[in-house]
Amino acid sequence: MHVPVHSVSVYVKDQGKGTPTLFLHGNPDSADLWDELIELLSPKLRCIAPDLPGFGRSSAPADFDCSLENMARFVDGLVEALGITERMNLVVHDFGGPFGLAWAIRHHWKVRRIVAINTVFFSDYRWHPWARVWRTPLLGEFSMALMNRRLFARALRRASPMLPADKIRQAYAWVKSPMKRMILRLYRATDPGNFAWWEDHLRALTVRIPALVLWGDQDPYIQKRYADRFGARKVVHFPAYGHWLPAEAPAKVAGHLLDFFETSPQEAPGTLKTDLTASADRPRSAAEVRP
Repeated sequence: MHVPVHSVSVYVKDQGKGTPTLFLHGNPDSADLWDELIELLSPKLRCIAPDLPGFGRSSAPADFDCSLENMARFVDGLVEALGITERMNLVVHDFGGPFGLAWAIRHHWKVRRIVAINTVFFSDYRWHPWARVWRTPLLGEFSMALMNRRLFARALRRASPMLPADKIRQAYAWVKSPMKRMILRLYRATDPGNFAWWEDHLRALTVRIPALVLWGDQDPYIQKRYADRFGARKVVHFPAYGHWLPAEAPAKVAGHLLDFFETSPQEAPGTLKTDLTASADRPRSAAEVRP
């Protein structure tokens, strides 16, 4: 189904009953990334997986604001459009991390549990070679023009040696001009330095809200040392798997998610700071984010 969220027509998969659990994919994916995982989890959880703006079946205007502040607004708009009023589990991967974790920081009272899978939210991160290409004007456009199925498959296979061939074909089916343009916009708008304000609040968040990190150690894009930086109560490394862990090992990931969602402790005593809009706390505005 599609739901309108601000200026975006968002495609959403909504399956199962139970605690609402939001799954946010990254680049170059769609909600399809989570299909096998959702099949395993939907008997016990309401699984909600959108295509992010400009990806898969979701539209996005050419001037979509790719700042972290607007990512948080977008996710909250989606939650409101779906009419969800109870606290949710949040599962993020790759670029779904900036979207989802920014939302969790701004709207922590709506979050029940957090799971981070091979994502980054840290100011000392350094972009991998492909990201540096995409962040470079003209060179990024040239690389997108040259992208074909063979090169795409080779890149994904290098990052996730055990990624099924059908998942690669499924992902490539959505790699079209609008999505290529959104990929360039995201990478050019997201300087690691933008996370400096947010990462401090993420660590404050995970002191109060239980968090789990699942990490495919073969990931060439985000080093495994980052797995320990989220302040999570538990970190699980998967030495044989890579960047696309949810698609490489859905049964193993599902097992960890169910155990975490069902048995993890309640929110720690005390309350988080509820007013994150004071001027002293504000990150740089969207206008200050370098393209």
